Parts: sequence; C-alpha cells; structure tokens
Amino acid sequence: MTQPAEEKLKEFRETFTAISNEMRKFIAGQDGIIDGVLTAFFAGGHVLLEGVPGLGKTMLVKALASAVDLSFSRIQFTPDLMPADIVGTNIITEDEHGRKTFQFRRGPVFANILLADEINRATPKTQSALLEAMQEQHVTVGGLAHALPRPFFVLATQNPLEMEGTYPLPEAQLDRFIFKLKVRYPSAAELHTILDRTTAGDIPKIGKVLGDSESLLALRDSIRMVPIARDVQDCAVRIVLATHPEETGATPLVRKFVRYGASPRGAQALTLAAKIYAIQEGRFHVSKDDIMKAAPDALRHRVILNFEGEAEGVSSDDIISEVLRAAY
Repeated sequence: MTQPAEEKLKEFRETFTAISNEMRKFIAGQDGIIDGVLTAFFAGGHVLLEGVPGLGKTMLVKALASAVDLSFSRIQFTPDLMPADIVGTNIITEDEHGRKTFQFRRGPVFANILLADEINRATPKTQSALLEAMQEQHVTVGGLAHALPRPFFVLATQNPLEMEGTYPLPEAQLDRFIFKLKVRYPSAAELHTILDRTTAGDIPKIGKVLGDSESLLALRDSIRMVPIARDVQDCAVRIVLATHPEETGATPLVRKFVRYGASPRGAQALTLAAKIYAIQEGRFHVSKDDIMKAAPDALRHRVILNFEGEAEGVSSDDIISEVLRAAY
C-alpha cells in the first residue's frame, strides 16, 4: 500500500474515533451500538435498530447528525402514514399571470440522515416507499426522479415486543440494511451515568468533527483501498453460502430451520465492515477475525427461518453462531 493511501486510512481512523468519542459524551452505555452505527454509516449502508422504547435510539441518531454536521429528519411511522408523506408530492401552484403548474414539494426523506422511527408500524405500501430511496439514492414522483442529498443514511427502529398493529418488514427491504443491531438494556452503572447526565448539571455538547459532506464521501472511498486476501474473502463467501440449506456446507441447524439464507449483499456487508474493523485496529489488511466480528450484525436479518424454526423458538443468532463455529 502506498504512503498516501496509508495516510488517508489513518485520517479515517482518527475521524471515526473522534466522532465516536463525541457521541459517547451524549449516549451512555451503548458503545457497541455507536460503533456499529458508525461502521454502517461509513460503509455507505443503512441500519435497523431493534430495541424497546427509551434506550436512546433517537438520541443516538441525533448525536451522529450533530457530530458530522449533516441535515437530519425524523419520520414517526404510523398505520395511517402514506408514501407521499415520506417522499413528497406534486402540488398545483399558480404564478402571477394565473398560469398553473405542478411543483414538487419535498418530503422528509430529503435529508442526509433519516430516522425512520418504529418502521414496522406502517403498512407495507408505505414501507416500500423507502426501498427506492435506500437502494437508488433517489425517489420517483409523477414519473420524474428526484436525487436525494449525499450522503443518505437511513436508521430505522422497531420494537421487538409490541407486535400488535405492526407489519413485519419484507425480506427485500430487510436486505437493504447493511446491519441489524440489537439495542440492549443498560447496566446499573450505565443507568447511573445516564441519570447524572440528564437530571443534573449541564447536558454535554457535541462538537463538530466533519464540516462538509465531501470530506465524508472521500473517507468512504478510502475504505475500499484496504486489500483483502483471497483466502479471507473465501471465508466470507463460505459463511454466506453456509446459511443456505441446499448448500453442501450448510450446518445441521441451517438445514433444519432456515428457509432462505443470506444474499450477496450479505457478503458485501461482511467485507466492507471487516475493512473498517481492520482500519480501527491499525491494520491495512483484513483478517478472518474481522469477518467473524461482522457476521452477526450483517447476517442476522438476512437469515430467514422456516415455520419449524419459528415454532421451536430458534433465533437467527443461534444459526449464525453455529455457522461461524463450523467456518473457523
């Protein structure tokens, strides 16, 4: 690797760490989630957060938007939400001469960072309004494509407990998320920290680490310079293929309980996240341990259980754990 490339990767590591530290001033007890969100953010993907209300999911995404000085928008998903409420709509306007024309009024999706709160409470039709935006970075209204600002990052949340009145996300939409992160409940010590920060004294202020989107996009591009050996890439490929019940490398749990395995996007997510983990460790090459570290977050929402697996209470994390043990 050339000296300029190494300098660029060092700059990326320093920026990643600085943003993480700023967010930690504001968010207590969720260090793993912060690093996972930042990894997906720099990899150019989107994140699905699963956790009960009150764990700081909304504050986390606001902290990220503040640290990188990007535009932020929030959509509260409800059963009566319509696609036009998300992407925008054409309205009729009249000029000073009485001529009427259509004018596109942008929806809240036109932001750098979008919080889709409780996404599974909206109908599938409304959920699908985000599909084009997440994949193509634009929306189509009235036959015209409207480009979204770059970067464009979706952080969606869902509550795993209250399933009444919710609509499970379809597999096609789940696959658009590079990571699915499970937000855990804080420990006693972390709760004390939260109370100290929110009920006494001044609330910490988040400093700006990145001042423009062009610098961020340049840092994103630098990740792809990290080389990955063929045998390490083969490890990622074998892990993804092992989640398919019809493959020869499938494990017993996969053959018995899995309906569909991870898509090629899963392999892409593994590779990009592993490159970021390598940079954070001060290495300019990807190891198999980096692939293993990325696998649970990158694959848990891409392994779809069959009816028997759901009835037996098997989780996708159980499946992935067995796959990783077999692949190591």
